[in-house]
Amino acid sequence: MTEITRLFDFPYYQLETHNLDAALVTKYDGEWIKTSTKSYLDKANAVSRALLKLGVQKNDKIAIISTNNRTEWNIMDIGILQVGAQNIPIYPTICAEDYEYVLNHSESIFCFVSDEEVFEKVKKVLGNTQLKEVYSFDHIEGCKHYSELFELGKDDSTQNEVEARKDAVLPDDLATIIYTSGTTGKPKGVMLTHWNITSNVLDSASRVPLEEGQTRVLSFLPICHIFERVLIYVYQHSGTSIYFAEGIDKIGDNAKEIKPNLMSVVPRLLEKVFDKIMLKGEDLKGIKKALFFWAVKLGEKWEPYGANGAWYEFKLKIANKLIFSKWRDALGGELTTMVSGSAALQPRLSRIFCAAGMQVMEGYGLTETSPVVTVGMYKNNMFKVGTVGKPIDNVEIKIAEDGELLIKGPNVMKGYFKDPEKTASVMTGDYFHTGDKGEIDADGFLKITGRKKEMFKTSGGKYVIPPLLENDMKQSLFIEQIMVVGEGEKMPAAIIQPNFEFIRDWIAHKGHTIGTSNAEIATSDIVMKRIQKEIDKYNQHFGKWEQIKRFELTSDVWSIDGGHLTPTMKMKRDIIKDIYQELYDKIYRA
Repeated sequence: MTEITRLFDFPYYQLETHNLDAALVTKYDGEWIKTSTKSYLDKANAVSRALLKLGVQKNDKIAIISTNNRTEWNIMDIGILQVGAQNIPIYPTICAEDYEYVLNHSESIFCFVSDEEVFEKVKKVLGNTQLKEVYSFDHIEGCKHYSELFELGKDDSTQNEVEARKDAVLPDDLATIIYTSGTTGKPKGVMLTHWNITSNVLDSASRVPLEEGQTRVLSFLPICHIFERVLIYVYQHSGTSIYFAEGIDKIGDNAKEIKPNLMSVVPRLLEKVFDKIMLKGEDLKGIKKALFFWAVKLGEKWEPYGANGAWYEFKLKIANKLIFSKWRDALGGELTTMVSGSAALQPRLSRIFCAAGMQVMEGYGLTETSPVVTVGMYKNNMFKVGTVGKPIDNVEIKIAEDGELLIKGPNVMKGYFKDPEKTASVMTGDYFHTGDKGEIDADGFLKITGRKKEMFKTSGGKYVIPPLLENDMKQSLFIEQIMVVGEGEKMPAAIIQPNFEFIRDWIAHKGHTIGTSNAEIATSDIVMKRIQKEIDKYNQHFGKWEQIKRFELTSDVWSIDGGHLTPTMKMKRDIIKDIYQELYDKIYRA
């Protein structure tokens, strides 16, 4: 049996233990195309042989930029790693100038792109990089197709050279450099070794409820992010068929086609799914509408392990049959688990989706920790709403005197590429400083309470933790995005991007005679008054010193392209404040 110590050991382990007909499945021209475990490895080995012919040396860097997750990404990943080179995944949504920075900083010599849109961005900066060639997964005029590597590497008489390269790769060798999206400044290159990630996969695999060789998963979160990438290796280890969604907008359609049992999500996606469900509920009439909202209210009170008693569980069975079964049908009907990461999940959403039979297992981690630190699990009483679970095996957590969460384990990064100073600033001995503040309860569950840097003081000397307020306020269907401000000011306030889609439906439903363009919504007194009601409602959960006293609405949608959000949908607070300085001044200086 293959001993798993390096990332490319996972598919070989799968070949020995499961040998799937459908290891990786991608949709091309309307048809799901399956790649078996054997074909996956045959192609990866052909890529490795081709890279040797192209002169790729140990520790060379090869970039991959893909708009969607797909079979080709995984083939390239194993083909690159086997020859001792490093895979440099790049977020597709960043601008061409950031492509240039990452390609140059990483010293990448080849680049593989998914499609024409990405290729056009790379072409803009190609002359300013060290790239020898660009290949594409799609057929694009003027770009070499990645299948040329199969032709170049089809002679398997040189496979012994690949085997020698594989043998020379040690667990502590560098596997990848992942450039964090960063809410400020240039991205940092996080260096992760084979063992950083491999140990994380092996230590967290038992928390993911997969039936070996049986489970179907739908993958759509960006594989360039370490969260989805580690899950891909977890799936390979357990003999799970991985279906790659066509895009985030096709998740519902793809789920109905393949009927997944599990998928990973981020809170923002669950919020959007829930918003759409609630909009449909608003359109119902009479008894159907009453039953719908009865089920939602019931879901909001859900507790794990039958803690609410037999009468509650009886009512929940009725709600499941009449209402929640339709929610599950919209996602294929067989989805039982969603693994959530990247940001804090509203406890209300966790309860509702769990009540609906789609358990949400929330976890916590960072790119620098490969990423998994803690994760919930329903069995063995390892699940508690409002927490991110307990630490995985071999990972140690502790809370520093100032409340900061520190991590120690084999998953902690090698450091930041070309930045020993920054590396030293986040390490104390073997402990990594996360920058997050947290609490560990009496049962050992971790709760994240905010970012150390995001906490601020008002002019009255009172501390405010923006994420706590923001996560609560975002439960409102009227609020799409909210950023709490007020450092050094007399009171906390907020800059809000309204949920334009929901508000348009609300305007029609209520028969209000106001305009429905973004600008008209953002300046409407009626909308302002309605959102004030939402703010007043959620303010009750907080002390008087931290309640939001004033707010302003933005007329544009906060986006990655607009510079408001990172590729992982985190707010760039300084940039958002700069963009809306006029609104900020209106709150505090008017």
